[in-house]
Amino acid sequence: MPGSSLVATGVGPVDSQAAGAAAGHGLAELAEASRLSGLAGQTERAGDDTAAGTPARPRWPACWPTLGCMTAPSAAPEPAAVGSGPSVLVVEDDMGIASQLVRGLTRGGYQVDHVTTGGAALAHSDPDVVLLDLELPDGDGVNVCRKLRERSTAAIIVVTAYGEESDRVNALDAGADDYLVKPFGLAELQARIRAVLRRVRPGGELIRHGPLTLDLRTKKVTVSGAEVPLTPKEFDILECLALDPGRVVGRQEVLEAAWDSHWYGPTKVLDVHVAAIRRKLGVPGLIETVYGRGFRLGEV
Repeated sequence: MPGSSLVATGVGPVDSQAAGAAAGHGLAELAEASRLSGLAGQTERAGDDTAAGTPARPRWPACWPTLGCMTAPSAAPEPAAVGSGPSVLVVEDDMGIASQLVRGLTRGGYQVDHVTTGGAALAHSDPDVVLLDLELPDGDGVNVCRKLRERSTAAIIVVTAYGEESDRVNALDAGADDYLVKPFGLAELQARIRAVLRRVRPGGELIRHGPLTLDLRTKKVTVSGAEVPLTPKEFDILECLALDPGRVVGRQEVLEAAWDSHWYGPTKVLDVHVAAIRRKLGVPGLIETVYGRGFRLGEV
């Protein structure tokens, strides 16, 4: 139609004046949409620039790395736990590492406390075990180790990033009982704690659980007063469970405690030994299997 335009409105043709108004309105909406799109693009680019530099808000990973890699966000360790296991003093100024140590050992049944300086460690009451970092804010960790040994019978395990032979020799000569280089696994740390406690605790310590008694010095086991002969491996397995009755001890932890921290053989060997221990002890329900997790000493 001459002098007219057709605009698809879904209703029908309109005259050119109305069409021009509609077109102008549509252009205004288009301009506004374009402006908003440009702002969104700027926001996205700003977000990319932030991601490329220092983020405004930290984005922590969904799962924290394990103790083995010794990295974590700075956080205050959990409060000291009260339990029946051996007491452990963690001397570590890195709050991320300390938090993991406190959490892991507490769950393992230990009574754990934490200090950040050598001075606080020297002023602390005697624990069973000291986990000592060598790089402390108030002095040399080797000197702290030497002073601890002069005044305490606690087992001292140095946990540090320094792995040179000279560092190990200096710490061991200063009185350390063991030396563990970061990164390390929690299972290995607990195995080393158990090992140093066996070496340094004098005078036949006894562990009792119901009718069961273990003498850690003589490696003897009795049930209701009657001695039960166990092989060295069987004793080590039973000791690993008896140190924290009721806690589920993973199969790998038991293997590392009874053999070594680098056990790569089949885990079925553990089932064979546990079956033999049950048969010799003759106490139904004493050693429980928690399927998919491990073993524990049950209530009898």
